[in-house]
Amino acid sequence: MSLHRPLGTLSDGEDPVRLTPEGAGWSWTGLRVLLLHPGTSRVIETGEFEAFVLPLSGGCVVEVDGQRFELTGRDSVFTRVTDFAYVPRDATVTLSTHDGVEVALPMARCTRRLDPRYGPAEDVPVEVRGAGNATRQVTNFGVPGVWDHADKLNACELITPDGNWSSYPPHKHDEATECEVLNEEIYYFRIAGRDGVNTSRDGFGLHRTYTADGEIDEDVAVRDGDVFLIPRGYHGPCVAAPGYPMYYLNVLAGPADDRSMAFCDDPAHGWVRDTWATTPLDPRCPVTNAKGRVR
Repeated sequence: MSLHRPLGTLSDGEDPVRLTPEGAGWSWTGLRVLLLHPGTSRVIETGEFEAFVLPLSGGCVVEVDGQRFELTGRDSVFTRVTDFAYVPRDATVTLSTHDGVEVALPMARCTRRLDPRYGPAEDVPVEVRGAGNATRQVTNFGVPGVWDHADKLNACELITPDGNWSSYPPHKHDEATECEVLNEEIYYFRIAGRDGVNTSRDGFGLHRTYTADGEIDEDVAVRDGDVFLIPRGYHGPCVAAPGYPMYYLNVLAGPADDRSMAFCDDPAHGWVRDTWATTPLDPRCPVTNAKGRVR
């Protein structure tokens, strides 16, 4: 089965994505993307999963465990760093929207039940990673050391300016060693159209995943709304085609008792990191922050 799941192959009615661990063929990591029309609401039962409520476009209200969080959201994943909410396992969550919303729920099967919590956009650190044509923005909203209020779930967002490479050098996290932990990972892609802001299926990017034994060797074109699964192996690069900025949401979870996103580079390509110290950054990064587009 291909690890690439194009838009529509994971849809659930009007919802663009419904991916369970069973549907991915693994144990921990899942993703839902929900579409709520203006003036509507939706009730979600989290079951054995914790989740982030992450607006992709539009805003919503999250009600859970007697608490109410108003998420301002954003017009597009390319316009602003958004606020978000954490919701625990074994919870009934009501999502409602005045103007309509498309919202991602990165999810992880977990054992501990934590309290719901609001994440302000102003507290989300934006990191510029890489250099030269490997410069990209990493929005670290749900990673260890920044957001420690989760049991298994890790998540972050990346924006790659058009023509640039990200998830590079290729790296892996499929076993427990001195430099890596075992994590299953989901890539959820959004691709901007000609205006660099609104998403469109016209544009595309490229993604590569492979293993040293050759059992996995996939090079695919990804378009807006596509999902790619990383059960094991080296992954990267993700390349944004000229003219089409690329966003992706990374969702990771695994069996380790302590949340971690530690990885090992492919030793054939890890040397590239050493060149970044003397390579200028792409001035287009950072692209966004909590106030909006930087440039």
